[in-house]
Amino acid sequence: MAAKTTLNAKNLEALGAQRLAELLIEISTGSAAHKRRLRMELAGNQGSTEVAREIRKRLGSIARAQSVIEWHKVKTVNADLETQRSAIVTVVAADDPKEAFDLIWQFLAVADSIFHRSNSSDTAFIETFHQACADAGVIARCAGIGIDVLADKVFTALQDNDYGQYDPLIAEMVPALGKDGLERLKGLLVQWSNEVEERPADADREILGWGGSGPIYQDEIHAKHRRLTARIALQDIADAQDDVDAFIAQQPEETLRAPMVATAISGRLLLAGRAEEALRILDGVDHRFEMPFEWQDARAETLDALGRGEEAQAYRWQCFEQSLNGEHLRAFLRKLADFDDIEAEEKALAFAHGFPDVHRALAFFLAWPAHAEAAKLISRRQAELDGNLYELMTPAAEMLQEKHPLAATMLLRSMIGFALDYGRSSRYRHAARHLAECGSLAPHIDDFGSARPHDAYVAELKRQHGTKHGFWSLMR
Repeated sequence: MAAKTTLNAKNLEALGAQRLAELLIEISTGSAAHKRRLRMELAGNQGSTEVAREIRKRLGSIARAQSVIEWHKVKTVNADLETQRSAIVTVVAADDPKEAFDLIWQFLAVADSIFHRSNSSDTAFIETFHQACADAGVIARCAGIGIDVLADKVFTALQDNDYGQYDPLIAEMVPALGKDGLERLKGLLVQWSNEVEERPADADREILGWGGSGPIYQDEIHAKHRRLTARIALQDIADAQDDVDAFIAQQPEETLRAPMVATAISGRLLLAGRAEEALRILDGVDHRFEMPFEWQDARAETLDALGRGEEAQAYRWQCFEQSLNGEHLRAFLRKLADFDDIEAEEKALAFAHGFPDVHRALAFFLAWPAHAEAAKLISRRQAELDGNLYELMTPAAEMLQEKHPLAATMLLRSMIGFALDYGRSSRYRHAARHLAECGSLAPHIDDFGSARPHDAYVAELKRQHGTKHGFWSLMR
């Protein structure tokens, strides 16, 4: 049974309404966010109309704000946004869907102000506005918004999608727009895309920069941005209509040879049962560069769809041998019969041990995961380890230190050696920490094998680098 002082609803109820009210006033003093939440709750007692009024007022205030949203304010600002969004969805929409639709649209319009003022790359804001797009789709259906009005609103929003806040809007609006609404939206986008950009007089054209062919004008950039925005939206409509040919038609001829574009098209062709076309698209890409995993995976899946399973498996194994990408190996193993996958995995691990790039092999073993194999690799090929690759060595040492302390020690020593051998004084602090970690690991190592025991290693470091006082001063 919970103690009487445990913070839960039942124990707080015992304080009585008056005392709780006094505590809430005290707690909210000095906190604008808490005060806004309390006002919202009070408005809720008056009905959805009062809540809507409070939301509209707050959204207007957010839109007019000028202060920069620093990284440490992101959580607070986003919590405020979530409070408004939640109230629209749970309180207003339940009582007055049309009012809720207007409010959610006002909410979405606030995105420009938020992103303009934010200097943070935090994804919280974009997730909030993407959720609001989903809410807008649900509310639009409940409110019975006419498809012409809805299509016009979506079109207007997409024209100002500079921060990607409206990226999921078309997909979320499909049920509310229906076939006719999508066609109207499609028509508006095509018309907008084909509009001729009004070109200012030469003397009035604003130059944004210079390229290999001369000046880059603002009106040209604006026209390209408009066509790109329309093309992306038309691709979304094509997906909503399950029209792969319309999706392909939105791709400029030169982009069809780009691996990621070909991958996107091939996936849609496969879903449409057009595997032969999918393979032609994939094999028609520009092979001058290394193919990304997504393209390789799509090609193997397409070969499978064509009934060329053995060829697909051979291709997966070839891709694995070239890259040591574990996802290729996982896809290869999934296609094998029971017990055959065990033998194939052992073969893959053995292959990785002999891979020319020891660091890629180490990354593979860690990600697979096969930590015992990683430890063996480090022991056998320690001379090849590059201590400059601290972004690999540091997390690898952390992963291995508990069960494979000797391997972790070798990785730490590689970073220490690099810092001291090359006199990288900026890394001395890290190297000192690594040496202390080696000291902590030493009692857990029963046999150092061909490696020097810790005391001998430290003695050798002092012999070779005893004059590097900047490093040794950190060890005191």
